[in-house]
Amino acid sequence: MAQRIGKSIKYEKSTAITAWAAQVGDKEGEGPMAHEFDKVYEDNYLGEDSWEKSESKLLKNTVECLLKKSKKVIKDIDCIFTGDLLSQCIGSNYAFRDMSVQVVGLYGACSTMALGLINAANFLEAGCGKNAIAATSSHFCSSERQFRFPLQYGGVRTPTCQWTVTGAGASLLEASSPGVRITASRIGEIIDLGIKDQNNMGAGMAPAACVTICEFLKDMNMKPDDFDCIVTGDLGSVGSDLLCQLTLKEYNTDISSVHRDCGMMIFDAEKQDVHAGGSGCGCSASLINSYFLNRLQSGALKRIMYVATGALLSPTTVKQGETIPGIAHAVILEGE
Repeated sequence: MAQRIGKSIKYEKSTAITAWAAQVGDKEGEGPMAHEFDKVYEDNYLGEDSWEKSESKLLKNTVECLLKKSKKVIKDIDCIFTGDLLSQCIGSNYAFRDMSVQVVGLYGACSTMALGLINAANFLEAGCGKNAIAATSSHFCSSERQFRFPLQYGGVRTPTCQWTVTGAGASLLEASSPGVRITASRIGEIIDLGIKDQNNMGAGMAPAACVTICEFLKDMNMKPDDFDCIVTGDLGSVGSDLLCQLTLKEYNTDISSVHRDCGMMIFDAEKQDVHAGGSGCGCSASLINSYFLNRLQSGALKRIMYVATGALLSPTTVKQGETIPGIAHAVILEGE
């Protein structure tokens, strides 16, 4: 049985991530992490006639890649936990509509990969299945159309703005199996400090990441130095700086020496004109399911805390002048 410690969860069974896959678009393929991904697409349409269909195909292809790597077929999978940034999670819903598999739809904005891992781990820990997949995606063009302006508009991006990653990641979790173990998790709280600028989501998400990280450490009786890395999803340069300031000021906890941010890793900020860095569900999903899990498997990393962050806004709330609530979900991953 899982054990609740404070507001965190410690897992007793050896639930593990046994296989993973990540696929990305052409801009991500020009970045410093290109060699880590299973596939880089040169055509961001993926042969489809809309950006939304392209994102669905990207997610479906990534899950099919995962199945091939794990030597499984879709009928072997007990459940998929999935979601994306688009309204009604259409990227995920259309990806799996022809696959005859049970699906749990999730919305956590850019925190969806960690949210999927937590739900899949809880599902297996409760004995509801033998395996489960956590998967998510994002696409620069579909996200721009929904949250900002269509690409044809040619709007000028602010310095604090981030570039939504065209990418997808998928993890296969199995109960009582060797692999990269999920040893603990913490479901995030919604934190809203009044940020209204949709072009500065790093600042909107950083306070939630601060609370999740520091309270998780307290519940687990651990210190930042107990981890090789504390990995945030997509705070970018602005949000990452703010996070390190907040953890030190509010909790007297210095995470700066072990903190890494996927939004700052996936692109070369100087050469690729992404301003504050990467964002989107596919940002951390693609790096966790390549760079980080590869190194946990090889032993280059022993233990990481993965903290995916999400900005819980919608096009409607932005037009109504609402603030941007943030959330951060976290899991502890340990190599064999």
